[in-house]
Amino acid sequence: MGPEALEKILDGFEIPEHPDLLVGIKTRDDAGVFKLNDQVALVQTLDFFTPVVDDPYLYGQIAATNSLNDVYSMGGKPLLAMNMVCFPECGDMEVLGAILAGGLSKIKEAGALLVGGHTVDDNEPKYGLAVTGIVHPDQVIRNSAARPGDLFFLTKPLGSGIINTSIKAEMTTPEVYLEAVHWMSTLNKDAAEAMQEVGIRAATDITGFGLLGHLYEMADSSHIDVEVYTRELRFMPAALEYTHMGLIPAGTYKNRDYLAGTVDFADDIDGIMGDLLFTPETAGGLLIAVAEERAGDLVKAMERRNSPCFLVGRAVGEGNGRIRVVRE
Repeated sequence: MGPEALEKILDGFEIPEHPDLLVGIKTRDDAGVFKLNDQVALVQTLDFFTPVVDDPYLYGQIAATNSLNDVYSMGGKPLLAMNMVCFPECGDMEVLGAILAGGLSKIKEAGALLVGGHTVDDNEPKYGLAVTGIVHPDQVIRNSAARPGDLFFLTKPLGSGIINTSIKAEMTTPEVYLEAVHWMSTLNKDAAEAMQEVGIRAATDITGFGLLGHLYEMADSSHIDVEVYTRELRFMPAALEYTHMGLIPAGTYKNRDYLAGTVDFADDIDGIMGDLLFTPETAGGLLIAVAEERAGDLVKAMERRNSPCFLVGRAVGEGNGRIRVVRE
């Protein structure tokens, strides 16, 4: 369901509020945060989706990574996880076992505990996690705290949505496939640690709304306008090639419609680049807003963890979430 449809449904609801609810649904953040005491706040999230690759173990890893990363985007540490499973009762239970094993491997890697779950009989498999994490109340990272002058960095290359479409079309190479799986199953744990080390203001992870959709949510919630520099962006191998071939998921066009009137492209930016920036990502990197004087510290903190970190753009001033895409 798109964000506009969901907002329309919730518009007439009276959503309960509480003084200890540090992050709720109003800013479209990645998770909710509730303060328990002066030292600990709970981070709560859930996510699940249909298979993006044929290998059930890898699918389980990717789906679990996607869920766990919501906690990391808030600056938190995953603590508990519960499986969310839709699977046909007449299906191959070995396949289901492989999905759950893949998910468990990522739960363990995150240092979290699997404490249960729920299954539903469904002809179309779906898998993900409900995750509870913890964070210090004074160290919560929101998507709404970016400020004019901040620089935006991303911690994973773009293009998983395009690659996933090429996988379904059986047009990808083993090398491209494995590279995409590597990034989609990489936890944002190191990036979260680097953010806390440097003292980051705002962040979000890049998933279904693509780079521009999630950047818009940050910019709109933070009341700023942003420039995106395409010369600095990094993409997974073959992502540009497959986009030129028309291997574009339907979600790209939904995201483009959602952001109509919000994103402007410079004359020298071609439509292929636009398609890539609107395309949904799976378990993407953290989009981090950092004060310019601390940007070097963030890059060094990521380098110490052997993790990528590249410039996306800049908050050019106060505004209402408008994005301008330029070459540099």
